[in-house]
Amino acid sequence: MTTEREKMRTGKWYDCLDPELEALRSAARRAVHQHNTLPPWGRGAVAPLLHRLLGQVGEGVFLEAPFHCAYGFNISLGDNVYLNAGCAILDSGSVTIGTRSMLGPNVQIYCAQHHKDAARRAAGEEIAYPVQIGEDVWIGGGAIIMPGTTIGDAAIIGAGSVVTRDVAAGVTVVGNPARLISG
Repeated sequence: MTTEREKMRTGKWYDCLDPELEALRSAARRAVHQHNTLPPWGRGAVAPLLHRLLGQVGEGVFLEAPFHCAYGFNISLGDNVYLNAGCAILDSGSVTIGTRSMLGPNVQIYCAQHHKDAARRAAGEEIAYPVQIGEDVWIGGGAIIMPGTTIGDAAIIGAGSVVTRDVAAGVTVVGNPARLISG
């Protein structure tokens, strides 16, 4: 029998209220709590529990506190990635952030799409779409990256933008929804 975790991982509709998934989110909350409450001199760049939880952490990664993630193990961070204070990654799908990319304060990355049918949504049905952020990307403070989007290398996302579709490499987008202004 296919588990809800396996359905989530393979891009199928799954029950986010499943006990196994809740236990995994609980483990992530513990790791995030440690990261957010340790003093900077005791936490380092990424607190120990969170570092072990994350799928991949490159050299020179730095996560400011507070930070939040849903599961953690779906997040891959390239070398020298910087996440400013207040970043939240709801990683029901895979989230890849490329080398030297920087996220401003309060950037939010979402992978889950809840069901449009109210009864199915109330029952916890959702589907996860991956988010891919290339290398050397700059995402301004308060930007929101929606499920299933890809941001190309060296792109710039303006502060407060809502990215609802893919962004090409080397361009700048701003607004809600984000639209091309240069590139």
